[in-house]
Amino acid sequence: MLKISKKADYALMALQHIASVQFGDVTPGRVVNTKEIAEEYNIPLELLAKVLQSLAKSGLIDSHNGPKGGYLLARSARQITIAQILESIEGPLGITDCSHEEDGDLCMQREHCNIRTPLLKVQDSIYQLLSNMTLQDMMGGTPLITIQSSTAQGATR
Repeated sequence: MLKISKKADYALMALQHIASVQFGDVTPGRVVNTKEIAEEYNIPLELLAKVLQSLAKSGLIDSHNGPKGGYLLARSARQITIAQILESIEGPLGITDCSHEEDGDLCMQREHCNIRTPLLKVQDSIYQLLSNMTLQDMMGGTPLITIQSSTAQGATR
């Protein structure tokens, strides 16, 4: 099953919160600290701190030290893709182990595998979707995508 980890889920929640505060109407430009996010979303503080450190290391957020320190987005929410966020937490995205094989770490089924190419096409489609979807898109209230059913022309689900 394709699944986003809790750490990646927390990263998305935290970034959306930081963006809403940073670009909001109340106090635009205000830094957001770890404790504020953890309390708002009931996220374990230590785990959230590690997630935010990974996001900062990846250059998605900037860390500001000091008593009134916290985090700000390093660039606009429109310039941060969901793929960048997930990769900063999870590493390279892939739906199968063979999608990230090293030369010496080949799958035993590689020569006989009949699903590798189709699954890599699925993976590429998912990656393209995540690369084209931004943090800003996630903050809007409209559906991000519609999926066309092959059985009912024009129907969405």
